[in-house]
Amino acid sequence: MIIEPKMRGFICLTAHPKGCEQNVINQISYVQSKGTIEGPKKVLVIGASTGFGLASRITSAFSSGAATIGVFFEKPPQEGKPASPGWYNTVAFQQQAANAGIYAKSINGDAFSNEVKQKTIDLIKADLGKIDLIIYSLASPVRTNPATGITHRSVLKPIGNTYSNKTVDFHTGIVSNISIEPCTDEEINNTVAVMGGEDWEMWMDALTAADALEENATTIAYSYIGPSLTEAVYRKGTIGKAKDHLEATAFTITDKLKPINGKAYVSVNKALVTQASSAIPVIPLYISLLYKTMKEKGIHEGCIEQIQRLFQDRLFTGNAIPTDEQGRIRIDDWEMREDVQNDITALWPKASTETLGEIGDLNGYKSDFLNLFGFAVEGVDYAADVNENITIPQLQ
Repeated sequence: MIIEPKMRGFICLTAHPKGCEQNVINQISYVQSKGTIEGPKKVLVIGASTGFGLASRITSAFSSGAATIGVFFEKPPQEGKPASPGWYNTVAFQQQAANAGIYAKSINGDAFSNEVKQKTIDLIKADLGKIDLIIYSLASPVRTNPATGITHRSVLKPIGNTYSNKTVDFHTGIVSNISIEPCTDEEINNTVAVMGGEDWEMWMDALTAADALEENATTIAYSYIGPSLTEAVYRKGTIGKAKDHLEATAFTITDKLKPINGKAYVSVNKALVTQASSAIPVIPLYISLLYKTMKEKGIHEGCIEQIQRLFQDRLFTGNAIPTDEQGRIRIDDWEMREDVQNDITALWPKASTETLGEIGDLNGYKSDFLNLFGFAVEGVDYAADVNENITIPQLQ
């Protein structure tokens, strides 16, 4: 079939298998161009099919030659109906890993469930014995707690006061003012239940109980802080409470891993275009200005550049992993550089529908958003007929 992007609000309803494949190949080529990393050898990536999770799996496999198991929840294709982009990303990753002779298997299901945790552990024990790196990179808006059976839904709201600021509809380029009403205590609790550290800890408890962790095993979860400009709706809002919980959980997990000298870290990453960030008011406008500023300074990074640098310059240098005073790895250091933030602060009042094309990188934002779904990828013939109904090799 011929597959074109079909938009509904901040979501693209279609994905292109060839575009997703080319994206994965491009990421593999990038990490290979940066040389070998003496890193992990047996890796579990929870949330492995898109964004930072996919970049972590690619970096592990193609920089360090690591065997990887990926867990994700993606929609398979049907005749005449494309799969979700993470499905096609994983098809491409598995094919490239097989071509390179690198072990890679995948599990598609609800990572929050006990059943998927047990299925993953059974696969680890059967094929790898134990693992040395666990990446936790889930980005779901909904979670059913397997212990209580309660389904929690996260919200993106400020705490205490109504928040008003500028935002942009990145489809149209129209800059407008928006107001978001404050959350309730219940909404805070639900957001923490979905996006906090409880499930990460459950995964690590299950892996520990199964004796599936190597000596000195490391686990990393991904977080974001951002500037004062966005903190009311992000770091000081409901999602910030969840990130606080995630970061506190790293210390709890580290204590539990002491018998094997294991460590848990939170890596604070850079703002990037994702399906989730596109739906957060104010963030698309901030990212548009950020991209323009960082590209002009020659320090812009996408997911794969960010994660390759995390692995090469922070995690696997042979030295102690550098952290801030809260014990977090800061790979958002270039975004949060004083000169970068000063430039964005100066540009913010000037941002309007008329000026954004000049002072921001709205085209870069749109391109990155389409790339998430395999569209607007250089070298792909979108007029060609493609087979949408493809299966993931080594899907367990």
